[in-house]
Amino acid sequence: MDSRRFAEIARKVSGRPLAGVERLRGGSKKGVYRLSFEGGSSAILYVWSEEENYWPAGSGDGGGSVLGHASGVRLFAASQARLRGIGVRVPEIVLLDDGKECFPADVAVVEDVRGGTLEALLRDDPVRAGRVMDRLAAGLGAMAADRSPQVRRVAVDERAPGAAGDEGGPAPGGDEAGVGDRAPRAAVDVVMAWALKDLGEAAARVERIGAVREPLEARLRELAALVEPRDDYALIHGELGPDHVLVDERDEPVLIDIEGAMFFDVEWEHVFLRIRFGDHYERLRVPGLDERRMRLYALAQHLSLVAGPLRLLDGDFPDREAMMGIARFHSEEALRFAGRR
Repeated sequence: MDSRRFAEIARKVSGRPLAGVERLRGGSKKGVYRLSFEGGSSAILYVWSEEENYWPAGSGDGGGSVLGHASGVRLFAASQARLRGIGVRVPEIVLLDDGKECFPADVAVVEDVRGGTLEALLRDDPVRAGRVMDRLAAGLGAMAADRSPQVRRVAVDERAPGAAGDEGGPAPGGDEAGVGDRAPRAAVDVVMAWALKDLGEAAARVERIGAVREPLEARLRELAALVEPRDDYALIHGELGPDHVLVDERDEPVLIDIEGAMFFDVEWEHVFLRIRFGDHYERLRVPGLDERRMRLYALAQHLSLVAGPLRLLDGDFPDREAMMGIARFHSEEALRFAGRR
C-alpha cells in the first residue's frame, strides 16, 4: 500500500499527520488497518481492492445468491445504517469513499473499538464476557424482529422488481434448488442450490466425501422436503462468530464484518452461532427455532465450511493450516449425516 495515500486519508479524517499504520487481522476479502494520528487518536481503515482479496477470481461469487461473497463499501454502508437504526452497536463511520477520491480503492474509515474481541474475552474473563453475551443476545433479538417479506441483501430495496434475489436478480426456483416441482420456498431453495454446489466441490476435493456424495445429496433433499414454506425473514449477520464481535469501553458488543447482513431464515444464523460459539451458545439460544431447518442448514454449513476454505486455498491466503483445519473438522461433521464418520 502507498503510505502517501494513508497520509492523505489521515489528513482528511483527522486533520493531523499520520503517526503509524498497523495491519490488523481482517477478513479474506478486504484489508483492515489501524491508522494512528499524532496526538494519540486512531481509526480503522477498511480497503476493498483486488490486492486485498485472497479469493481466486470468480470463486464464491455465488452467481447472485445472497449466500455468495458480500464485499464493498456500498454493502458495508447499507448494513451499518440498518443495524444502527434498530439499536445494534456497529462501528461509527468517519468517512466513506466509493469514488476513489482519496485512495485507489473503495474505502471506509470507522471508529477504532479498542476492547478486543468477544472471542478473547470469553477465554480471558468469562464473567465480563457473560455480560457482553447477554447484550449480544438482546441485539440478536432486535435483529430477529426486523423483518422483510423477501430474501435479500440489506442493500437491495425490497420494493424493486426481482428483489427476492441478490442485487435485483430473481430468487432461485424449486427445480434449480433440487426440491422438485413445488413452489419456490425462498431461503430453503437458496440454501439447497448452494449446498448442492458445495457438495460437488467437496466431493471432488475430499476423497471420503466423494465416496458418499450420493447419500449426502439424498440426505439434503430429504431434509429440504420436510421444511414448510415461510413468508417473512429476519435480519441476520450471516457469519457471526465471536471474532466478529468487538467489545467497547462500556462492555457493549460491536458487530463487525457486516457486509453480508441479509434478510433470511433466522435458523441460518443460529446454526452458525452454535458452530462458532460452542458451549457458550446457550446464552444466545432462543425459543421457537424450526428444528427441521436447523438440521438442513447444519449439513449445508458443514459442506460450505469444507468447500469454502479449500476454494480459498486455491489462492495465496497466508494462514493455510488454519483453513485446512477448518476443512478437516467440517468434513468429519458432514460425514456424520451419511453415517460414515
